[in-house]
Amino acid sequence: MALTESNEFKIGTKAPDFTLINTVNNQMVSLEEAKGVNGTLVMFICNHCPFVIHINAALVKLANDYQKKGIHCIAISSNEIENYPQDAPKFMQQVARQQKYPFPYLFDETQEVAKAYDAACTPDFYVFDAELKAVYHGQLDSSRPQNDIPVTGKDIRNALDNLLANQPALEHQKPSIGCGIKWKS
Repeated sequence: MALTESNEFKIGTKAPDFTLINTVNNQMVSLEEAKGVNGTLVMFICNHCPFVIHINAALVKLANDYQKKGIHCIAISSNEIENYPQDAPKFMQQVARQQKYPFPYLFDETQEVAKAYDAACTPDFYVFDAELKAVYHGQLDSSRPQNDIPVTGKDIRNALDNLLANQPALEHQKPSIGCGIKWKS
């Protein structure tokens, strides 16, 4: 598995808007509808990536912990599905139900949303404040498949707690690392 690091996303940048299909219920969902009153975590993930599989349970716990604090989570899969059929919407729906995702799992078929965010890998995390301005873009934590570091979500949790405490954006933000997004040719 080739490692890809997330691209830079300038703190203070406004979240690019989108409306995508939620594979869980086949309803269209916009960023405006799905955002949280206190902040929003946008996650680029997919079904087959071992880095995402490694942290799925932590994503569910994170969302359950912070949604009651007014932080909403949104997951997006932008992988092309011709060569990666396991990332197709019908399988996204299955994964979301199996994992009990408490957040929408959106399909970015055109890949325009991933391009607007300059997303590079799965997972790729973006935290936005109540006005949808970026306050964090980085890793969940230092755990990776086969490195024996427990999955805690420490880095994202620090960013979210910092946001809820009305503190400035964290100065040290490590990029996320994972599988490269599978782009259409």
